Amino acid sequence: MLDVSIRQTLGRFALDIAFTAEERGVTALFGRSGSGKTSVINAIAGLARPDAGHIRVGGTTYFDSAARVDMAVEKRRVGYVFQDSRLFPHMSVRSNLEFGLRRVPAAERRIAFGPVVDLLGLGHILDRRPLGLSGGEKQRVAFGRALLAQPRLLLMDEPMASLDAARKAEIMPYIERLRDEMNIPIILVSHALDEVVRLATTLVLIGEGRVVAAGPVGTVMGRLDQVSATGSHDVGAVLDLTVDHHVEADGLSVLVFDGGRLTVPRVERPVGAPVRLQIHARDVIVALEPLAGTSLRNTLAGTVVEIAESGPASVDLRIAVGGAFLIARVTRAAARDLELAPGRDVVALVKGVAFETDLTGAGPARVVDV
Repeated sequence: MLDVSIRQTLGRFALDIAFTAEERGVTALFGRSGSGKTSVINAIAGLARPDAGHIRVGGTTYFDSAARVDMAVEKRRVGYVFQDSRLFPHMSVRSNLEFGLRRVPAAERRIAFGPVVDLLGLGHILDRRPLGLSGGEKQRVAFGRALLAQPRLLLMDEPMASLDAARKAEIMPYIERLRDEMNIPIILVSHALDEVVRLATTLVLIGEGRVVAAGPVGTVMGRLDQVSATGSHDVGAVLDLTVDHHVEADGLSVLVFDGGRLTVPRVERPVGAPVRLQIHARDVIVALEPLAGTSLRNTLAGTVVEIAESGPASVDLRIAVGGAFLIARVTRAAARDLELAPGRDVVALVKGVAFETDLTGAGPARVVDV
């Protein structure tokens, strides 16, 4: 487990953070700028010392104020990828990568040069220097250098913040491969919702130096207090589904989860493959019973579990559908007329979904009407 519980006073800002997460996968620290995300990973890396608390990665304690443990930075074996690649400009890509490898005794090298080059698609640029690389290529080299330093943990601080949309789309699949193929826990700092939805397995929502919510991405994104922490009013839930079958004649795919099924334009993934969808609150219509004579194909039976104000004339509903949640935004008048309240059974009609990828690996999330 990743186990972080730290307190630190930074001028007038008080950081009081506690969360745990599974080691495998990507733990995303998500929140608006200035919420304390980078301060957390700097403490994990040993670049800043908390006033109190502990930081544990698996069976290794990096910091424990009560036990007077504060492991030196170089002994923590943490890989750190920054917003800018910070490559050595006078060295070739090969030399930059080998710099990370040379820092570790040969007997402790469990991640080899060749597989990292293949994983990140760097073979054709090994003899080039950073000046001639695109932003996405530079970041891939930075990932490789961090991996070849044989880290116990990989920290990424807004690694795509300086990239344009095309370069960001280029690099996303590589981070997914790091997540899926390398047995190294990753902590990703981001304030970009599309990055979190696509990459994270665990989400830690941070607001004003404190953890607002933490847990699986779908659970946290299904909460109504997202706005206070993220500053985003474009709220929406995340569903993890499985490809059940394809309807070739109509160009459709049927996706299933324990709350029902969704029919969407055909996804280029095999039967049984996982698919993550983001469903925005604005794309969910609430009814008291199934509607006839409508083009909307996707209806999910659910129960209202929470209502919260979202604006002068609207409210947000948290609707349980199986073990997952949807969020719907309706007017106050509609909520009153339909007598919507916690415990009320409803039907959620889904107008549109956003895939976490374009499902071909060639681009970022896209919204499709269903």
